[in-house]
Amino acid sequence: MTIVAFSEGDYVVYPTHGVGQVVAVETQEIGGMKLQLFVITFDRDRMTLRVPVTKAQKSGLRKLSPRSVMETALSTLKGRAKVKRTMWSRRAQEYEAKINSGDPVSIAEVVRDLHRNANQPDQSYSERQIYEAALERLASELAAVERIDTQAATEKLQELLEAA
Repeated sequence: MTIVAFSEGDYVVYPTHGVGQVVAVETQEIGGMKLQLFVITFDRDRMTLRVPVTKAQKSGLRKLSPRSVMETALSTLKGRAKVKRTMWSRRAQEYEAKINSGDPVSIAEVVRDLHRNANQPDQSYSERQIYEAALERLASELAAVERIDTQAATEKLQELLEAA
């Protein structure tokens, strides 16, 4: 088993929470055993997560995507929406699974498929919730990769969507 190495200050992606920052690597005694933990903060959610170093890889914790992956995700936004004609509940489950995978290209597919232009019908509440969650997750990773703020990253994504 490989142990993933992160250092204090590294930005990381935890699949179900998005981009966070490693603020410490600490050792705690839990149940009589000493465990090394990555301490990760997620500013947006005001949350701190402790992930055992030995479980980091299994949990899906990873470094930020390289620029090449982000470019693929951004070009995915320019593609045509692929909306399946299945029941919304099933599609919603698939979209949630893609968002929680932490994969920027999968998240970009959700954003692309749920994006509505001004001339299209309104979204249901749950569609809008999933769309906004996916957009926020993609924007936060894009912001961290390009070292810009989340607002600028969101605007960049929306410009790509409008141009498509």
